[in-house]
Amino acid sequence: MKGTKRLQMLSESQTLALTKLVRQLQAEGKDVVGLTLGEPDFDTPDHIRAAAIAAINEGFTHYTPVAGIPALRQAIAAVYKPHGAEYAASNVVVSNGAKQSVVNVVMSLLDPEDEVIIPVPYWVSYIEIFKMAEAHVVEVQTTLESGYKMTAAQLEAAITPKTKMLLLNSPNNPTGGMYSREEAAALVAVLERYPEIILVSDEIYEHIWFEHPTVCFASFPSILDRLVIISGVSKGFAMTGWRIGYSISPKWIAELCEKYQGQITSGASSVSQRAALAAYTGPLDPTEKMRLKFKERRDFMGEKLNAIPHLRSYSPPGAFYFYPDLSYFLGRKTSKGEVIRDIDHLTEYLLLEGGVAVIPGTAFGTDCHVRISYAYAMDILEKGCERLANALNALQ
Repeated sequence: MKGTKRLQMLSESQTLALTKLVRQLQAEGKDVVGLTLGEPDFDTPDHIRAAAIAAINEGFTHYTPVAGIPALRQAIAAVYKPHGAEYAASNVVVSNGAKQSVVNVVMSLLDPEDEVIIPVPYWVSYIEIFKMAEAHVVEVQTTLESGYKMTAAQLEAAITPKTKMLLLNSPNNPTGGMYSREEAAALVAVLERYPEIILVSDEIYEHIWFEHPTVCFASFPSILDRLVIISGVSKGFAMTGWRIGYSISPKWIAELCEKYQGQITSGASSVSQRAALAAYTGPLDPTEKMRLKFKERRDFMGEKLNAIPHLRSYSPPGAFYFYPDLSYFLGRKTSKGEVIRDIDHLTEYLLLEGGVAVIPGTAFGTDCHVRISYAYAMDILEKGCERLANALNALQ
């Protein structure tokens, strides 16, 4: 028996599938270094864990309002005051992770055949979520030379009378690309001429930046009436397993998302929400320590990758990924005489012959890149980079 046609048109997440395969190989005793997972390897900070324990001990273990507990929604709204945006708790919908927040927004705002613009490369799940909404995706190609960022001219050229949404992700997964203030302002200037287009800004990596702080699109007053920001506690607070994300948007959009979520999952975990409240109202010292550690890892891995002949890369200003161009190695031969057919075949070779796992660019909309996560301890990164270099250098 088959599942529904709707499910058949969806692809499995390659990041999750490869991570699952790496764990399986390791459980079988295979010596594999996995650089696939986009998850901080740090423990959740002590004060956040203490808040969760207190919530359990107080019996705070029952259903919460669909959109989240009032204190957490208010705390999230307050995050945006320094950016000049006066949000209220009613603008916030707390969900079971930022991915659900994206789904809420897309399913609440896009009708079949509505057009949504998205720069390429993109996070693996965006396209599948758009498929579920039966929306038409307009992909805008970016380059390594541009830092994998869409220009204002490209945005203008992609807009049609059917355009309903623009989705941006800065800092970006999988590239680590990040818009500067000037670049973001140029995109906003285009949107100002098209008041019917909703901007969805996924800012889940907002705390992980290196050369300059991230740009929050809530700091542009002219688009607040059609801006949706997605974020959460997973990346900046090392809380992936707590499953707390949110959207903050105009009240009419928030009400739609609450209505949709009410029929899908209802409210998020009560204990996790109390932990998230501690994250948003407590000290950011642990987050800053993680950020500096990620910068150290980025610099280390950048040196290692730049030392590999014919690998093309750049130093990502945010998130915790490298997205090198490996087009030179496509068509090369292994020591067994096998020709590397494409990027999927290359990542298979790196895993089975080189003992290192990375994600092929096909998961993110490109055909000659791989995503390498450096959200791992330094000894793992060193071993992974050594294996990557050896495997690529062995190709003829």
